[in-house]
Amino acid sequence: MIRNILFTIFFFLGIIFISIIFLPALIMPQKVTLVGGKIMGQWTKFCLRIFLLVKINIIGKENIITNERFFIACSHQSMFETFFLQTIFNCPIFILKKELLKIPIFGTYLKKIGSISINRNKTTKENLGFFDEIVKAVTDSKRPLLIFPQGTRVLPEERPKFKKGTGRIYETLKIKCQPVAINSGYVWPKNKPLSSNKTITISILNPIGPGLNKEEFLNLLENNIYSELDKIN
Repeated sequence: MIRNILFTIFFFLGIIFISIIFLPALIMPQKVTLVGGKIMGQWTKFCLRIFLLVKINIIGKENIITNERFFIACSHQSMFETFFLQTIFNCPIFILKKELLKIPIFGTYLKKIGSISINRNKTTKENLGFFDEIVKAVTDSKRPLLIFPQGTRVLPEERPKFKKGTGRIYETLKIKCQPVAINSGYVWPKNKPLSSNKTITISILNPIGPGLNKEEFLNLLENNIYSELDKIN
């Protein structure tokens, strides 16, 4: 319990402090602001290690796509992946719920780094510009797009169907997908106490190339990520 309290206090105070320190970067080139994200990722690792005695194991680094545009599809069990993946990949472009942009300071930071928001309470027709925004972001940047196909954080044992929008993104972009499986929910579960003395495993899977129809892609992606989670859990 004490470890949980210390982690929570120091982690969030650190995130707030980093955000404040990087406030001047909000009027500077975007690449300066992106450094703040990498620091937040390293701070997350530091706090997990010091206060919860959690180790981070990364496997499959050889599968990371290089020298071409791609997007990342990652399982989502905690806030960990939101912060730490910025240290593995080149400052990903996040797709996130619109509510996050309303958080003071942090929301402004998310806008500055080019995050793409979606209102999950709106119908598809009201989000028509969403896919155009994705195409423009990927075309104009060398940074990979990061999506969470489950749509929200889930518990480690949950296996919800992946959102159909993931298949449409694949079909629209016509670039490789980098699947990633992370079992962070065993340390930092949704709406439950944190755990200590455990290992978070990040498994970077073989890329899925373009050319499949969106249903085939979605089924393959879901099977690959859930099969890997079954192995590393």
